[in-house]
Amino acid sequence: MSRPFSILMLCLGNICRSPTAEGVLRARLAEAGLDQQVRVDSAGTGSSHVGQAPDPRAIACAARHGIDLSGLRARRLTLEDYDEFDLILCADRSILHEARIRKPRTAHAEVELLLEWAGVGKKDVPDPYYGGARDFEQAYRLIEQGVAGIVARLREGRL
Repeated sequence: MSRPFSILMLCLGNICRSPTAEGVLRARLAEAGLDQQVRVDSAGTGSSHVGQAPDPRAIACAARHGIDLSGLRARRLTLEDYDEFDLILCADRSILHEARIRKPRTAHAEVELLLEWAGVGKKDVPDPYYGGARDFEQAYRLIEQGVAGIVARLREGRL
């Protein structure tokens, strides 16, 4: 049996955008019957929140949409991730730049901008960390659009 396709969601601290993207993608893959074919995780480029649960505002926002993030814990992107994952999807251009710089030359993972790869456009998912509930909701809506594009690509076999 071949290993499942693997996607790593990436942001700065792994407490707002990337855990939200992980949770939403897991839920939508399960709804589409694709959860056994795709492995999903999330990480951050920074290390200041390693081991912490997602931001309480991210947990609350996702919960309003039926997604439970409470069991997730932040971790930092590792060099091994570039070989363990097929695709690393970055929340914004600065994360994309950082992830591409860190990528070992021999690693096979594709490193792309989340919304662009998902067909939503060349947009960033803004970091809601220094904002309020409205900012978390805006990030959630953009992530939901990106996840819909990911699921569509997976269904169509456009990996």
